[in-house]
Amino acid sequence: MTDMATKPDQSTLRRKGLYLTPIILLLLGACLIRIFDPTPLVRMRVFAFDSFQRLKPRIYDPSLPVRIVDIDDSSLAALGQWPLPRSLIADLVVRLKDLGAAVIAFDVMFPEPDRLSPANLLKQLPKTEATDPLAAQILALPSNDKKLAEALSAAPAILGIAGTSQGEPPDAPAKAEVYAKGPDPRPYLPAFKGATRSLPELVSAASGEGALNWTPEFDQVVRRVPLAVVIGHHVWPALAAETMRLLQPDAAYAIVTKDSGVSSGFGLWKGATQFLVGSLDVPVDLDCQLWLHHTSHDPRRFISAYKVLEGGVDRSEIQGRVILIGTSAAGLNDTRTTPLEDAIAGVEIHAQTIEQMLLGDHLIRPGYMAAIETGAAFVVGVVLILILARSGALAGALAGGLSVAGAFLVSWVAYSRHGILADAVYPVTVLTGLYIAGTVQRYFSTERERNRVRRAFEHYLAPALVEQLARDPSRLELGGQLRQMTVLFSDVRNFTEISEKLDAPGVTRFLNQLLTPVSDTILSHGGTIDKYMGDAVMAFWNAPLEEPEHARKASLAALRMQEDVKELNDVLKAEAQAQGRAHTPVMIGIGLNTGPCCVGNLGTARRFDYSVVGDSVNVASRLEGQCKIYGVGIIAGASVAEAARDLAFLEIDLVKVKGRQEPIRIYTLLGGAEVKSSAAFQTLADLHAEGLSAFRTEDFEQGRAILARARALGVKALFNLYDFYEKRLSELEAAAASTEREEKAAPQAGLYGS
Repeated sequence: MTDMATKPDQSTLRRKGLYLTPIILLLLGACLIRIFDPTPLVRMRVFAFDSFQRLKPRIYDPSLPVRIVDIDDSSLAALGQWPLPRSLIADLVVRLKDLGAAVIAFDVMFPEPDRLSPANLLKQLPKTEATDPLAAQILALPSNDKKLAEALSAAPAILGIAGTSQGEPPDAPAKAEVYAKGPDPRPYLPAFKGATRSLPELVSAASGEGALNWTPEFDQVVRRVPLAVVIGHHVWPALAAETMRLLQPDAAYAIVTKDSGVSSGFGLWKGATQFLVGSLDVPVDLDCQLWLHHTSHDPRRFISAYKVLEGGVDRSEIQGRVILIGTSAAGLNDTRTTPLEDAIAGVEIHAQTIEQMLLGDHLIRPGYMAAIETGAAFVVGVVLILILARSGALAGALAGGLSVAGAFLVSWVAYSRHGILADAVYPVTVLTGLYIAGTVQRYFSTERERNRVRRAFEHYLAPALVEQLARDPSRLELGGQLRQMTVLFSDVRNFTEISEKLDAPGVTRFLNQLLTPVSDTILSHGGTIDKYMGDAVMAFWNAPLEEPEHARKASLAALRMQEDVKELNDVLKAEAQAQGRAHTPVMIGIGLNTGPCCVGNLGTARRFDYSVVGDSVNVASRLEGQCKIYGVGIIAGASVAEAARDLAFLEIDLVKVKGRQEPIRIYTLLGGAEVKSSAAFQTLADLHAEGLSAFRTEDFEQGRAILARARALGVKALFNLYDFYEKRLSELEAAAASTEREEKAAPQAGLYGS
């Protein structure tokens, strides 16, 4: 087969455009959504990051110089209920200093005077003669707050401050100023209107003061902690940052910011990039928050406070270490949720932050990462769209699956090897959405195309063939193919005589009665109806779907069409008798020919028909016309008889048809394989061959004898043919007796049918 036209027409390009446009708009919409970063997208992203941390958390190293002195349930049982007397807290600070603590940081605040100070206790005692002499002695005792202030002043101690949404801001800035390297960082930092802090005398005595705040996520899971916050108009370092400052002599703070002046929906060019504390360079988010590389809860971090006070802790556990004082007691509700733990003490979050800063084992998510993720999703999305458009859902699924796997692999490698948090969920969501949308769009587009094919062919092809063609609509593109085909022409022999007896509705009804069974027969035998021409039908086999036995199936269809006409005659005869009129029998002639043809959508891009053209088509039409001359119902070319040898074909003549110089052998068809194999047909075929030989050798006497014997076999379908043969024999005999015999016989061959 040869493609005769492959250039896509405008309708094809228009269909592709209709497919691509909504998918590309969906992709652009997905990019726009990423700019706004809605909560569902954030939820999916942090779920992936949490999963990575669960798969590969930071492993706790007990040699790190960070410990938590825990006011746990055991300490409260041993020392009394919370809040503990600040004299005990002072003793704890003194004990830790004496054991060599490098820094003592409190994850608690002391905003009110200690109710257990001597003067405050005196107020709670009843005034009696027994207590009056003690009042002066009690009032002479130092307050617990003073004791704690003295202990703090003698130790490298840090108190906590908590920013609040209400209240008044602190009167004074933090103990250490936070400088800016770049634009003012305050617009980007977590901000609080007021603050809760310890008593002024305690704050004055402490070496530092750090913010305890964390910014809750939508699910209250601690994933990031701010290293600096704004309280009122001042920047305050976080408790962990203040701890790192005290660990380094003469250390100072700085926040590196950038602002290109470009307002980016991705926040790419505005905000913090680094937090500097002494020699440490800590990568942060644009809002100066540190992503925590969590460890699981580990009891080796913790030392019970009562053991320190009772002297039950080895000096090696304290000396040179950062000591955080906090509480894990259940009743004090200072617990947090992390990606690894449902509930851990809040002080452990500060401890992990300090450990991470000491190790430099950070998780980073640069400000430009969102732009990279969106760009990657867009580029891969375009590729996926093109694959879906060109190759279909299966190739798209393969490409999409590889893209999804690649996105997660890149994200995992970035996390596990480089500590970079790259969001795979957004690109995967976009690609999945594009695949689903593209597949659905392609499905409906394909269904529309299939329906178009069905509508175009449902009246011309068998339903099974229509479905096969619908699965490959590309065969409907403008153009043709050159292939071997069998073409059938059928026409009513006496249509004029029949139609003269009918009115217009009657003619229409007659044609419907005739063409319906004939068409059904063609379709049921795998043929394609090319066109109806009044009472005539043109059909062909071996297109649009290949059919190796096209000649045989067309021949069987022709036989069945003759049976259809017989059955129609029975119906019409009964109708005529019922109406009291004469019945005119219906007869059809069928021409069959096999040969090379051009088949396809022939016409223009605006209007075309699926049809067949070629010399073989013309020959089939001429053979149908010969049926009337020879008086048989079916005439086929030699190529048909050769291709369907198991059927009962009989050669009837060698004729010239209009438009061809060389004569062709023509055959009539009497039945199927069962007729061909019968003894009666073999006898008939032998006689027929002898008769043709006698005619062609001008043995007229022998020819008549054979013709009589053949007629005696009683094959009624050949009686008209035998009448034609007898008439032609008489003409040949008369010509032989004439001197002009040679001149008259020269243009003809065999029986010389015109």
